[in-house]
Amino acid sequence: YKEQGKDGLLENHYHGSSGNLTTEQEEELDTRLKEHIYQTVKSVVAYVKKTYGMTYSIEGMTHLLHRLNFVYKKTKVIPGKVDLEKQELFKKEYQELKATKKSEDKIYFLDAAHPHHNNEPFYGWIYKGEEKAIRTNTGRERVNLNGALNLEDMAITVLNEETINSYAVMRLVLTIEEKQTTGEIYLIMDNASYNHSYLLRLFLDDHPRVHLKYLPPYSPNLNIIERLWKFFHTKHHDKYFEKFKEFEDEVLLFFKNINQYNSELKTLLTDSFQTLPT
Repeated sequence: YKEQGKDGLLENHYHGSSGNLTTEQEEELDTRLKEHIYQTVKSVVAYVKKTYGMTYSIEGMTHLLHRLNFVYKKTKVIPGKVDLEKQELFKKEYQELKATKKSEDKIYFLDAAHPHHNNEPFYGWIYKGEEKAIRTNTGRERVNLNGALNLEDMAITVLNEETINSYAVMRLVLTIEEKQTTGEIYLIMDNASYNHSYLLRLFLDDHPRVHLKYLPPYSPNLNIIERLWKFFHTKHHDKYFEKFKEFEDEVLLFFKNINQYNSELKTLLTDSFQTLPT
């Protein structure tokens, strides 16, 4: 301070320290972390100590992981029996159908959902040291929804059913036909037994405009309407309803007024299919 004054006192000469690992070792660690999932920073510290003889603190290793572009997050669950080749074939056939169908023809993604009259714990920002409790119900009642989604017109049809079976699918088909009076109707659906039933095939003999297209087994990632169900849950996961009828009315009101979410759904409901990791 005596020699340079205030400017000299405030000058920062810190340049940081070089990493404990060499560039080559960091690249090896990067590859290792991409191939093997470590659940704790402590386990990564132990691996580096054993492999390279370098000791890191938990904080130091956390900084290194961030610098290597790793973040701490949940893994995703995918069906163990998924056939990726069949999924790629479905995508190809779907694109061909889109390209060759007439303008009045429509493609719908069909699926059922079963919202439970119950709340479940969820993540949220809560003040450190405090606990937040949510009320929940002890019953197992649920609403049985059967839905169809047309991406081209962003048309969403959702019916409330006592149970989901072949008759529920028939009612959904009739509702779609009432709304779409011309053109072919292509229904993309999963392999639930009621979607393959003799009763449904017999019914469709009298509805020549309707064509069924089945998804590959274990392929919820290809059924775009699944995103609609997940969107519903994000909007209603923290609401408590004392009586089931109140819950049921709220669920049906959500889909009756679904247009209020058009701006959000426009970017969410697209046929950019999720690619599963290999």
